[in-house]
Amino acid sequence: MASAAGFGSSKSSEPCPCLSGMSYESCCEPLHREKQRAATAEQLMRSRYSAFALAEVDYLIATHPDSLTPLLQRRKELRKNCREVRWLGLKIKAVEAGGVDDLEGTVTFEATFGAGGQRNVMTETSLFQRRDGDLKGHWLYIKPL
Repeated sequence: MASAAGFGSSKSSEPCPCLSGMSYESCCEPLHREKQRAATAEQLMRSRYSAFALAEVDYLIATHPDSLTPLLQRRKELRKNCREVRWLGLKIKAVEAGGVDDLEGTVTFEATFGAGGQRNVMTETSLFQRRDGDLKGHWLYIKPL
C-alpha cells in the first residue's frame, strides 16, 4: 500500500496520498490551495484524506462545519491527530449520489493508518452536503453515518 509519509517540499510531483493514481499536484493540491473546488463528494472525501495525511489543518476546518467546538480547540485537536497518526492508504468502497448535480451524497471508505505502533483500519460512511443546500455551494463533510 502506498504511504503518505515522506512528502517533503517537492510533494507536488509525488503520488497523491488519496491513491487516485494521479500526482498530488494534479489531484488534491489544487483543492488544498483553493485553486479549485471539489466537484463531487468523493473528490472532497479524497482531498480530506490527503489533508489529514499532509497536515493541511486549515483545509480540514474549511470543509467541515462545526459550530459546537471552538476554532482554537479544533485546530489543536487536528494538529495533534496529524502528528500522531500516519495515514497509509485509502480505499473507496461505495459512493451514493454526491455528483456534480447533487446536493447530498455518501462515501463509504476504508482508511488504513498507523498510530501508537499499531496498524488500524477505519471504515466509515460519510455524509456530504453542499453549503447552504445550493448546487453552487462548496461540498462539505457533515458527519459519519
